[in-house]
Amino acid sequence: MRTYLTLLATAAFVLAPTVTPPFSGYDPGIFPVQIARPSIQPAGYAFGIWGVIYGWLALSALFGLWRRDNAMWNRTRLPLLGALVLGTAWLAIANGFPITATLAIIAMAAFSLTAFLIASPTEDRWGLQAPLSMFAGWLTAASMVSLGVVLAGYGWLSDTATALVMLTVVVLVALTVQSRRPTMPLYGAAVIWASVGVAVVNWQANPTVAYAATAGAILLAAAVGGLFLRR
Repeated sequence: MRTYLTLLATAAFVLAPTVTPPFSGYDPGIFPVQIARPSIQPAGYAFGIWGVIYGWLALSALFGLWRRDNAMWNRTRLPLLGALVLGTAWLAIANGFPITATLAIIAMAAFSLTAFLIASPTEDRWGLQAPLSMFAGWLTAASMVSLGVVLAGYGWLSDTATALVMLTVVVLVALTVQSRRPTMPLYGAAVIWASVGVAVVNWQANPTVAYAATAGAILLAAAVGGLFLRR
């Protein structure tokens, strides 16, 4: 049953963007402090990673039909289902309810990280662990982006301070998770991709954040590479 529920939930998650209004970031007008483009938000091109994630998760769900009796796969399916169900509704929530959407994407990140860490580092490496790693890596970054936009939008921290705090949290979480799965660098690569997107978009608009994001990406790249080579 978990196998087929995962397949259905993956299909709903992948197809959700075709039936919900497009989302290009929280509407600044919703917040008391209106910031036209929050510094923590990566460049638009960075969100293209969703195409890879959607495709790989879909292939993994189909491949999972041949692993329906595998105990390890079944352990990952419950937290993955949680992330997929929340993700299916997320776009509809995000356009009008940023706080609810932020809580939802943080929960998505937690569920996806759980699934990733449950998956065996040696069994079905490309059929299960790889798509879960990219999903979890991007959500690690995206959840902190969402939280950062809300914190700055409600004036709890300045735009620059929020970006610096969120970048620090993302790097610390990514280093911790990657150290537990050193043989799957795609997790760290997804976080690096997000960090580079933050650096690129802020290079002229907010150099302080751009330098911090660049430093974070370099630190992560060095750590991911070092962990992988020492595995």
